[in-house]
Amino acid sequence: MTRTTPARPVSVEAVFPDLAAHRGRTTRLHPRPGRPGMRDSHVGGPILWPDLEPWPVCHEPHQRETEAYVPDDIRSARAAGVWPRSRPWPGAGTPGEDGPVPFVGLAQFFRRDVPGLAAGPDGADLVQLFRCPFTHDPYLERRYRLRWRRAAETERAQHFLTAPPEVPMLRWEHELPEPCVLHPEEVDTYPWAEDDELPAPLITLIDSWDDAQAAERGPDAPSYQCDLSIPPGWRVGGFPSWASTGPRTVDCTSCATPMRLLLTAGSDEMDADSHSWMPLEDRDPSLRGNASIQGGPSVVQPTRLRFGRDADLHVFTCPADPGHPPQWVLS
Repeated sequence: MTRTTPARPVSVEAVFPDLAAHRGRTTRLHPRPGRPGMRDSHVGGPILWPDLEPWPVCHEPHQRETEAYVPDDIRSARAAGVWPRSRPWPGAGTPGEDGPVPFVGLAQFFRRDVPGLAAGPDGADLVQLFRCPFTHDPYLERRYRLRWRRAAETERAQHFLTAPPEVPMLRWEHELPEPCVLHPEEVDTYPWAEDDELPAPLITLIDSWDDAQAAERGPDAPSYQCDLSIPPGWRVGGFPSWASTGPRTVDCTSCATPMRLLLTAGSDEMDADSHSWMPLEDRDPSLRGNASIQGGPSVVQPTRLRFGRDADLHVFTCPADPGHPPQWVLS
């Protein structure tokens, strides 16, 4: 089933003609619970991984825990529509005390499925995203990893890993991704209107328009940031949203080149301020606004993953050399 973003509440470039010069494209991924295969682009499904290749692991010390969730308990509870039961953490309560911790495979994207996916090093056209399931002192930081591959070369492997290593317990229910199929859709997108993301006169015009809309239409008024610029949820390419932190400069640590946004992993597919982006296929046409959204958690929180305090995880790569280390920014 396709997913179709509704027309914006107003014609963006009719209201702000100067934005035409700043228009970009992003691919909304629209993850929805399903049964993806290892040769599919997906969130939370089986990762295409040759069985002779070591699975990525985290060797760093991890935050001590006192209670957690068994992955199979999480899966059973989700199937039953209930919250899983937590269990006391056995032993001394250090997740990595018996050795390295395997990363959790969060997602993989093939360029053949996802328009706009930037090329990786040496022409790689498959990217896989991993996260350590535990936090790291002193600031409860997370560790992520990207694995780039050439899809055709990888698919020629004789055997693939069907049961990757898994930690026996997870600190949070939202560490385990729900397997989701994707419904990629390209849409227009415009930069965040703050600081140097757009010319100052244009930002002033946008702010004035927002104020006028709010004065005229009240709490249901559209706004540039929420309704016209950047869609919520999982997406590839386009512009980062800076709702939590404000704009940041992200330069390559190897060559100082300004980095580009590879992908965004969203904690939610919508919130109270961004419901206008919810696809037509997930709406009741007889209702309006937020009340029209159908499908509950499978639509609003399909992947069950969380990033920071319900933030977006932006993954940046170097356009000069995709082999340079990526950067991870929560906003």
